[in-house]
Amino acid sequence: MTKYREILRLHSQGISQRGIASSCQCSRNTISAVLKRADECSISWPLQKDMSDGELQDILFPEKNITTSRKIPDCEYIHKEMAKSGVTLSLLWNEYCEQCRLGNEIPLMYSQFCRYYRKYANTTKATMHIVRKPGEQLEVDWAGQTAAIVDPNTGEIIDAYVFVAALSCSQYAYVEAFLSQNQECWITAHTNAYKFFGGVTRILVPDNLKTGVERVSWYTPIINKTYHEMAEHYGTASNSCPC
Repeated sequence: MTKYREILRLHSQGISQRGIASSCQCSRNTISAVLKRADECSISWPLQKDMSDGELQDILFPEKNITTSRKIPDCEYIHKEMAKSGVTLSLLWNEYCEQCRLGNEIPLMYSQFCRYYRKYANTTKATMHIVRKPGEQLEVDWAGQTAAIVDPNTGEIIDAYVFVAALSCSQYAYVEAFLSQNQECWITAHTNAYKFFGGVTRILVPDNLKTGVERVSWYTPIINKTYHEMAEHYGTASNSCPC
């Protein structure tokens, strides 16, 4: 198999395509094709440590792993559906599989389906205008920078973590500082935000952080148990968005 990781690593070090071809024992045409696809897919070194050459091939050259016996998903349709509230790649994959079953066709695996769509989005630079209904969705996260709090007794400067909850449609926001980013502060922040807004949105969107999301995934993030129970208590749906 082509040494995709090594090609990207050497390219990041400024090695010429001739030099990369010699080191990886492949043609310069192959090097050129790999670098072109990597640029189109916005993939560059450094990569995730556990990303194999096989996975890179799936992303850069998915057509090599898709046989004519498998139904190619309609990425344009998928992209339009993804702009709708509550629609996920998982739901669209299930719909796609059902279409394949009815047509006696073999579907792609979920991971291939997602990679195929991601390649489409990256290659075409597809963007979508997402229409949000007022009060439908609340986006929550810890702000990137900490705030400084001065202890009135000692004069010590203490870092405070800033919680931000913003309504997706209006961007009307609630902000509160905490001394920790632990689970208790995270849940308390939500409770206070709901009191401030005077109600609960239908959808709650946390960023991919440990206090809200147990397992990070570009395709299907897993919400942790405590956070899920809080969402259930307030009658809202927790739906984490990928990067």
